[in-house]
Amino acid sequence: MSQDNPVPAVSREKIMHALYEAAEIEHCLMCTYLYAAFSLRDGEGEGLTAEEAAAVARWRRMILGVAVDEMSHLVAVWNITAALGGAPHFGRANFPLDPGYLPAGLVVRLAPFNEAVIQHFVYLERPEGSHEPDGEGFEGPAGLTRAIPGLRLTPTGYDYRTVGEFYEEISANLRQFVEQIGEEAVFCGDPALQLSQAESRLVGAKPVTHLESALSAIETIIIEGEGAPADRDNSHFQRFTAIREEFKALKSKNPGFVAAHPAAVNPVLRRPPQPEGRVWIENADAMATIDLANAAYALMLRLLAEVYALPSSDDDKLLYVGTAVGLMQALTVLAERAARLPAGPSNPHCNAGVSFTALRDTASFPPGASARRYYLERMEELGAAAESIDQSDPRCLQAAKVLHNLTARLRDAPAPKTLTAPVTPPSAPVAPPAIKTDQGIEVVEGENLTIMFDEQRCIHARFCVTQAPATFLANMKGSWINADTTEPELLSGTIRQCASGALSYRRKDGHNETAPPVNLLSLRENGPYAVRAFLKIDGKEAGFRATLCRCGASANKPFCDGSHVRIGFTATGEPPSEDSPILAVRDGPLSVTPQTDGPLQVEGNLEITSGTGRRITSVRSTRLCRCGGSASKPFCDGTHARIGFRSAN
Repeated sequence: MSQDNPVPAVSREKIMHALYEAAEIEHCLMCTYLYAAFSLRDGEGEGLTAEEAAAVARWRRMILGVAVDEMSHLVAVWNITAALGGAPHFGRANFPLDPGYLPAGLVVRLAPFNEAVIQHFVYLERPEGSHEPDGEGFEGPAGLTRAIPGLRLTPTGYDYRTVGEFYEEISANLRQFVEQIGEEAVFCGDPALQLSQAESRLVGAKPVTHLESALSAIETIIIEGEGAPADRDNSHFQRFTAIREEFKALKSKNPGFVAAHPAAVNPVLRRPPQPEGRVWIENADAMATIDLANAAYALMLRLLAEVYALPSSDDDKLLYVGTAVGLMQALTVLAERAARLPAGPSNPHCNAGVSFTALRDTASFPPGASARRYYLERMEELGAAAESIDQSDPRCLQAAKVLHNLTARLRDAPAPKTLTAPVTPPSAPVAPPAIKTDQGIEVVEGENLTIMFDEQRCIHARFCVTQAPATFLANMKGSWINADTTEPELLSGTIRQCASGALSYRRKDGHNETAPPVNLLSLRENGPYAVRAFLKIDGKEAGFRATLCRCGASANKPFCDGSHVRIGFTATGEPPSEDSPILAVRDGPLSVTPQTDGPLQVEGNLEITSGTGRRITSVRSTRLCRCGGSASKPFCDGTHARIGFRSAN
């Protein structure tokens, strides 16, 4: 560094400042998308025709799916921040954001779903070179700039036209910083503090340990959403564009079609000193609902901050992740209720809406018993508040139930670990290299048996790494299976617990896996079908175990790929039992034929059970829903045709 210019072009502080802004952007976009989804009407009971109701339900799933992606992007940004040795940023300014807080092209406010809002979403997610205009009323002030000429020690905001361009700048800065001081020095944070697939199925929950993993995380953000190529299927831009076009078509058919409740634009719970662009909520019922929703949201953020203060070896990390996810479920039903309640006498023509009020600070607490006490006390307060609002409303009942269960979960969890000096972990075991077949199957030869692994079918249920950890080495790069470190009988039994069929084996003594004595299909709660039988799928032998998609979103149909978690799919695993006789023959071949753009056609002896093992019915032929929309789940009711389900990936 020369004396003439003592300020480095790139520094850890500058990159951290940019990552904090990236976190705020993802956070704000997630809230705005959620707000629009919460405002959507629900079914014919809320004034929609059958066709409109199906479309609006589909839009809700699509918008919520984008919001989940934004949460995944947020986790990726937090992981990069932690990898640089920083504390992830959870705060943001309250809505609406003042002009200039973000670049002029990014106007962020809470608004219900309508033509202008969906066009604004298209504009926010537009690819590089797109000429899409912003939604009416969302245009930013012209001529605003945030960049300060010349190098400064104090970091300042970048100017950028799109969010994708902003992320490209962060990537370039990371490369330059690695060139300046070296990769090991740049990525000095403890990876155990980051979120991983062990705690979350979000795509962004992958530890960042070096430049390649950081750039890969940023590339995923760009490809999935902001800055994705215009022709990339299922990008945020493509999804919002599809909603816009279908909305236009329905409006042309029925000019009176209104997809959403008239939720407030930028609701606030106290009289604003500057009322322009804000709606003051005065209705007592709405105020109580929004207050509880905001409190759940704030506690969720605090818990996520706590997650990044705990190493992966601490059970509280997983406990707090699960509690945060549960709070999001409570927030959802409360926010939907708020959008259906009146705002108050000062705004008689609009409804209320959750304001996502941010706390002054959302930092984590010192890990341990005192943090646990705080979270439990706060959860008890939320539960008591939920029981005091209208219990005749099913949404209030659901929120109270969720908060009650979360309170019990925190209360009954084992006491937090006492913090001790870090222990140097033992050397990681090394697995022999696997051979990969032309079909992409990894084959590992052992003294007593051969293990086959099909990564495409794995749903990460973790039976293998928890039941035979000496053989299946968790979180390993490259070869991760050692066939000779677990007793053969135990290893064979562990592999047979692999519900997806991703793992299979051949024993050298000939005692191979056999077809089950009873063909079973189990309904996973909010998840896939788990099938055990001598399977033929689409005419090809597929082993004795498989997990099949029933949410409609898998990119590996007919198999499950975990997309039900990403899209927030809900379907009970405990439907009522039918009065059907037990079959005289309960085994034999089972044929599963995915119908084009339709259900799974199943032929053969089959017992359908709940997730807990209760028999629901026995069949020899049936059609199972795989679009996610049937009202008669698990059976097809023809909804796939009405909602335009497509089975091609």
